Amino acid sequence: MELSLNSIGASIVLVTVVTLAWRVLNWVWLRPKKLERYLRQQGLSGKPYRLLYGDLKEASMMLEKTKSRSFNVSDDITPRLVPFLCKTVKDHGKNSFMWVGTIPTVTIMNPEQIKDIFSRLDDFHKPEGNPLAKYLANGLLVYEGKKWAKHRRIIQPAFHLDKLKLMLPEFYQVCNEMISNWEKLVSAEGSCELDVWPYLVNLTADVISKTAFRSNFEEGRKIFELLTELGDITQEILQSVYIPGWRFLPTKRNRRLKEIDDEIRALLMCIIKNREKEMKRSEAVKNDLLGLLMESSYREIEEHGNNKNGGMTMDEVIKECKLFYFAGLVTTSVLLVWTLVLLSEHQDWQARAREEVFQVFGDKKPSFDELNHLKVVTMILYEVLRLYPPATTLGRAVGEEIKIADLSLPAGVEVSTPVILVHRDQELWGDDAAEFKPERFAEGVSKAAKSQASFVPFGWGPRKCIGQNFALMQAKMALALILQNFAFELSPSYVHAPNTVITVHPEHGAHLILKKLQTETVSLN
Repeated sequence: MELSLNSIGASIVLVTVVTLAWRVLNWVWLRPKKLERYLRQQGLSGKPYRLLYGDLKEASMMLEKTKSRSFNVSDDITPRLVPFLCKTVKDHGKNSFMWVGTIPTVTIMNPEQIKDIFSRLDDFHKPEGNPLAKYLANGLLVYEGKKWAKHRRIIQPAFHLDKLKLMLPEFYQVCNEMISNWEKLVSAEGSCELDVWPYLVNLTADVISKTAFRSNFEEGRKIFELLTELGDITQEILQSVYIPGWRFLPTKRNRRLKEIDDEIRALLMCIIKNREKEMKRSEAVKNDLLGLLMESSYREIEEHGNNKNGGMTMDEVIKECKLFYFAGLVTTSVLLVWTLVLLSEHQDWQARAREEVFQVFGDKKPSFDELNHLKVVTMILYEVLRLYPPATTLGRAVGEEIKIADLSLPAGVEVSTPVILVHRDQELWGDDAAEFKPERFAEGVSKAAKSQASFVPFGWGPRKCIGQNFALMQAKMALALILQNFAFELSPSYVHAPNTVITVHPEHGAHLILKKLQTETVSLN
C-alpha cells in the first residue's frame, strides 16, 4: 500500500513537472513561432523570433547608442526616441512586426485601420502588459467592457466644458504665480537664463492639486514626488521581459513599488475621507474633479443601487484620483515645454502668437471665451502635439482571431500605432511632414491631413483621452500669460535630447533665455 501511494505521488509530481515544462516551452518557443508563421503568411515582415527576449535586447542597445548622439531642434527625433521601430519600418515596411519579449506586435500606420482598431472596443483590448506597471496607471485607463463604460459615465461630467470654466480661476492663479517667480529672476538688464522644465512640472502639478482636490502644491508635493519615482521605475519595467509570478517575489524593486503605492494610497485616502465628511455634513459640493467625481458616483448609486452596477468603491476612487494626478502632470507639462522650445526656435511664430494674445485680451486676465478665440495659439499647440505627442505609441491586444480591412490577425498578437511615426508620415502629411508648420491646422484638425485618424495625440474613438480639453485649456492659459510677459529664445547651453519616461521629456531640461517685455512693447501690440 505504501509503495502504491509513493508511486501515485511520484506520478503526480512527474505529471506536474511535464505539464509545467510544456507550458514554459509553449510560452517561450512554440506559441511565438506559430504566431510568426501566421503573420508571415499574411504578408507581414519582421525579424525572426529570438528566445524569450525577442527584439528587446537589440532595441535597448540601439536606444542607449542613440542617446550619445547630438540632435538639433530641427532634426528628426524619431531615431532617438524609437530607433528600433524606425529601423524595422525602414527594413520591413509599414506592414511589419516586432517582438516585445514573446509577443509579436504588428505595426499599424494606415489611418482607416487605426480608426477600426480604436473604435472596436469588443475586439481590441488594452494589452495586459507587465502587471507591475499597473502600480502607476490603473483605473479608467485599463478597464474594459461594462466596468470601463460605467467609470467613463461617472467621470465624464467632471470634464464638461461648463465645469472647466469653473476651474479657470485656478488655472490663472497658478500660472500667474509662476510668471511672478520668473519676473523676480530676471536681472536688471531684463533677461535671465532659466531651465523652464522644472517650473512647468511644478505648474501642472499645482494646477492638478487645486483643480482636482482643492489642495495646494505643498500638500500634494509628496504625491508628485512618489509618482515621479514610480514613473522612472515603470519605464524600466516596460523595457524588460516579465516572467509570470515575478511580481510576487520580494525583490528590492518590487518592495519599493509596494511601498510607493501604499504611501500614495494613504495620502489619497485621507483627502477622500475628508471630502466624504464634508459631503455628509451637507456642505456644498466643490467644483473640483474629486467633488464632481464623488457627486456623480453618488448619483449613480441612487439610480442603480449600491451594487456592482452603481457608483465606485473606495479603492476605485483612489485609482481614479491617482490617474488624475499622473495623467494631468505628464500631459500638460510636456506639451508646454516642447511648445516653448519650438517657439524659441521659430521666432516668427512666437511673434504671431504674442500678437494674437494682445489682440484678443491685451495684458488683462483672459476669459474662457477669449482663450477659445486664440486660433494661432491653438494651431501651434496642435503642431507641437503632432511632432511631440505625449505617448510615442498606442497599443491594443487581440483576444480572438479578427480581420481589419484585408489583414487577418490571430489571437495572442498585439497591434501598435506608432503615433510619432504616423504624425510624421509624408504620405499623410506631405513632403514637409517633419517641419514645424502650424499653418497646416489653419482649418482645423479635419483638414490638416488626408485623414482625421492621422492625428491621434490623445488616442481615437470612444476611449479618446477624457482630459484632452482640460490639458489644452491649461496649456493655452499658461502659454498666453508667458507670451504676455516674456520673449524667449534657446540658451547656448540648451541640449536637445527628447527622452521617453512614459511620455516624451527633455532629458537635460529646457534652458531658455527669458526677456521681460517692456511696457511700451506691450502697448504697441
